[in-house]
Amino acid sequence: CEEWGFFQLVNHGIPLELLERVKKVSSECYRLREAGFKASEPMRTLEALVEAERRGEAVTPVDDMDWEDIFFIHDGCQWPSNPPEFKETMREYRAELKKLAERVMEAMDENLGLAKGSIKGAFSGDGRHEPFFGTKVSHYPPCPRPDLITGLRAHTDAGGVILLFQDDQVGGLEVLKDGRWTDVQPLAGAIVVNTGDQIEVLSDGRYRSAWHRVLPMRDGNRRSIASFYNP
Repeated sequence: CEEWGFFQLVNHGIPLELLERVKKVSSECYRLREAGFKASEPMRTLEALVEAERRGEAVTPVDDMDWEDIFFIHDGCQWPSNPPEFKETMREYRAELKKLAERVMEAMDENLGLAKGSIKGAFSGDGRHEPFFGTKVSHYPPCPRPDLITGLRAHTDAGGVILLFQDDQVGGLEVLKDGRWTDVQPLAGAIVVNTGDQIEVLSDGRYRSAWHRVLPMRDGNRRSIASFYNP
């Protein structure tokens, strides 16, 4: 947290069988949405750039959109109806991730010399309301021209603790440290944790909220499931 703002958790207690089900239903859900991405603005924009290049025109890479298919889920959302097991699987997964986020925050409390429950209390108004816990399900399809568009633009996360179940085959996630971009290597079964802007503030700057991005890839469909525990 102090040096990178990112770390990978193994032996986190989430059953590998559940993670396999999450991978399966998320990939099936994207297959049902794939036609929509092929008709999306990023796809149309990239096709227009490639066509302009073929005509001999000078083109500039796009810097205001992402090569990403996304949807968000939270407790009050309208869930996808297909695949049928998506809702049950993701509810189970989100419950496990929320508990894991709270264990991580307790470890941060201890490391920072704070009373147990301090960070959770800051996020919940000392118990007056529930923190927000949302999940972003993303896919980054194969990109024929990764030099002309970004997968996900460089940013920091505004919230608290972010837990990412990333693809264990297709990379692309990078973290900025000391002016250089470094790969976050896929690690099977791991949960990637990063600290957001609110944690940087609560830790008085000890924990970093690091800039990160996702590069588009020519080969492979990158799956990314990020859960956000925020004030």
